[in-house]
Amino acid sequence: MARSLNRCEFIGNLGGDVDSKALPNGNMVANFSIGCSDDYKDKQSGQTVEQTDWIRITAFGKLAEICSEYLRKGSKVWVSGKMKTRSYEKDGQTKWVTEIKLEDMLMLDGKPDGGDRPQRPQQQNQPRPQSQPQQQPAPDYDSFDDDIPFADPYRGTRSLLI
Repeated sequence: MARSLNRCEFIGNLGGDVDSKALPNGNMVANFSIGCSDDYKDKQSGQTVEQTDWIRITAFGKLAEICSEYLRKGSKVWVSGKMKTRSYEKDGQTKWVTEIKLEDMLMLDGKPDGGDRPQRPQQQNQPRPQSQPQQQPAPDYDSFDDDIPFADPYRGTRSLLI
């Protein structure tokens, strides 16, 4: 049997704050929607028309905690995951919802308060001794903690964008 591919990627802005809660098993779930805009030229009027599609996103576990902590209404994000359709009962009727089960997320606009990207701490200008310069070993990037909340979608590793 041939395998199929179920992978969706979007870049958009959150339409509202993240709605998160703890599940009975103790894991966290976070839900939010992002707006992805496209524009086209109206044939009759010749005007450019912008159309926004809203994509529902659901995250679980540590990724849900990160989304809840760092994302706010208006945040620009890249998201990647699998499209899922599920049903639920509301007021005696069956409702269907299609959403993206989040696997990777990359924050594209820096700090949640809308400020600039986080800066590295400023080093104080202290006079260096005139002795032989010390060689520092190259950092071991594979030993960094996987809890860093910024995923690099193109390398399969986690990285911190500064």
